[in-house]
Amino acid sequence: MKAPALELGDIFRLHGPAYLTTFGDSLSHEQKKALKAIAVCRTAALGGHVDQCDQCGYRKISYCSCRNRHCPKCHGRARWRWLEQRATELLPVEYFHVVFTLPQLVAPLALQNQQLVYGLLFHAAAETLLQIAADSRHLGARIGFLAVLHTWGQNLHHHPHLHCVVPGGGIARDQRRWISCRRQFLFPVKVLSRVFRGKFIAYLKTAFRDGELGFHGELKCLEEERKFIEWLNRAAGTEWVVYAKPPFGGPRQVLKYLARYTHRVAISNQRLLALEDGRVTFRWKNYARAGEPATMTLKAEEFIRRFLLHVLPKGFVKVRHFGFLANRGRRENVVLCRKLLAASSTVLPDLTPPPRHSDEPETDAVDRCPRCKLGSMRMLEILPPQADVMAASGAVQLDTS
Repeated sequence: MKAPALELGDIFRLHGPAYLTTFGDSLSHEQKKALKAIAVCRTAALGGHVDQCDQCGYRKISYCSCRNRHCPKCHGRARWRWLEQRATELLPVEYFHVVFTLPQLVAPLALQNQQLVYGLLFHAAAETLLQIAADSRHLGARIGFLAVLHTWGQNLHHHPHLHCVVPGGGIARDQRRWISCRRQFLFPVKVLSRVFRGKFIAYLKTAFRDGELGFHGELKCLEEERKFIEWLNRAAGTEWVVYAKPPFGGPRQVLKYLARYTHRVAISNQRLLALEDGRVTFRWKNYARAGEPATMTLKAEEFIRRFLLHVLPKGFVKVRHFGFLANRGRRENVVLCRKLLAASSTVLPDLTPPPRHSDEPETDAVDRCPRCKLGSMRMLEILPPQADVMAASGAVQLDTS
């Protein structure tokens, strides 16, 4: 597939140094690391290797990737392996997509306390789903699900929310039968919203009393307990958005969804349109107008600021499993579920992971020659890193005449 004309690395190489000079003191170590890594990803600065076709002699240079988890060009192989693992765990049932969103009033606090508050978001959402599923008025079963944290909206503003992929049913308390949910209906979203809000507010109150929250800038006043409780009451009085999208068609559709969402970063190179006169233009969907396609132009400085809002703390796990899909006992639980469903993995639909995202390089063990399509590309020479060279990313053809 043709490489994008403009990439995130191009923007960071051109405008990143000035941004670091102006705002470097206010950035976290992880933000600086991401900015610098993406700027040199797949350039001569990281070194690489020269490959040559064993049939026609065609040569190309492939530069090393930065492997930063916020880079839109990296992790194709890791994503592929992850999808293959998930394919072995899917069940022949209807799957649901539930989204938990933090209200805008709470988002600034989350940004200042990412490690803690994003973790609370996972805990509150997971406990909400598990509690309501266990209630016999709704399902009366132990469910399992996967949750993915996204912190951005299409316009790159801070918009923390959790995507949950939930099989339509669960294991009965006696573990002797599978209890299916009603067709195309999981749980009432109003019930989910109320329980989620109550759990998250309670978590925040405990974190404040334990001195775990930090307050800076406009939130500095919340250090005073009276003002924090007033703020918390305002947050509790707002509507917390939880919604369930229409169910997936089945396991194959779930894999397509996971391929798009789990390893996504704030913006892909495919959405970038232009970098002119210090301004970045990109595509976005305006959900205020039913997802209407639109373009947005920002100063490069503002574009970089928005992107860096979504750099996660070191070691933070953004994809987590819960219930019978939790890491402990997952394999045994999946076997039990299939037994209860009177199904085996052999009767599932085609679960081959979907094609790679266009931002990601091919990772096949045998790299076919792009010129003759017959030979295999073999490594000819290793290129050492050249920190003083900011070469264009991607493969470069060498003149072999």
